[in-house]
Amino acid sequence: MSTKVLFGFHAVTVRLKTAPASIIEVHFDASRRDARMRQFIARVQEAGGKLVESTDDHLIRMAGSPRHQGVVARVTALPQHHSLDAVLDAVDPASGPPLLLVLDGVTDPHNLGACLRVADGAGAHAVVAPKDHAVGLNATVAKVASGAAETVPYLMVTNLARSLNELKERDIQIIGFSDDAEATLFDADLRGPVALVLGAEGAGLRQLTRKTCDLLLRIPMAGAVESLNVSVASGVCLYEALRQRSR
Repeated sequence: MSTKVLFGFHAVTVRLKTAPASIIEVHFDASRRDARMRQFIARVQEAGGKLVESTDDHLIRMAGSPRHQGVVARVTALPQHHSLDAVLDAVDPASGPPLLLVLDGVTDPHNLGACLRVADGAGAHAVVAPKDHAVGLNATVAKVASGAAETVPYLMVTNLARSLNELKERDIQIIGFSDDAEATLFDADLRGPVALVLGAEGAGLRQLTRKTCDLLLRIPMAGAVESLNVSVASGVCLYEALRQRSR
């Protein structure tokens, strides 16, 4: 059984809530005696987790980052959804029609982590990315996602254009975002099954991805900046879909 490392209070706490049996051991900075650490230790003990006193240097080596917040957990990897079809087949109609976030060319783990976090908050059913032009799930992604890497399926597909066409066969509208689109986000009806497709900062959508979209939209920009960070743009788009669906 494969194992991995999670670090940071949010990432480890979410795993404690969702799959406590998967936690092998939790290493914590023994020099910290603040209220947050005491509360966290109490949660681990309530869940029956194994606690290991550690030093900052050891935690940095485990996490591969100094931003561990004094908490690093060694856990077993949870079963992953193996296909987009499996995710869509499991969508509960009570949660609304499928809402997917597609990331074309996002390679920065901090951006991916933030995208997963807003996807979870907006109730997206999955985040999809191409295998050859995207960052995979790692400890940094999990830290930034604040637990959303454990709750939102992240599917890396071999051929993104083909996968988008397969979504079309399920009557899911493919909506891409580009700064040069004529229509804006607020002109679109996002209440039905949709996949919102965003490209990497600077490069934007790849040409084939762009051609595969049913519709291109832009996010209205009223200030001096020309574009938004991809995670911010994802949040704007997903929450507009949520707003429309909540009416």
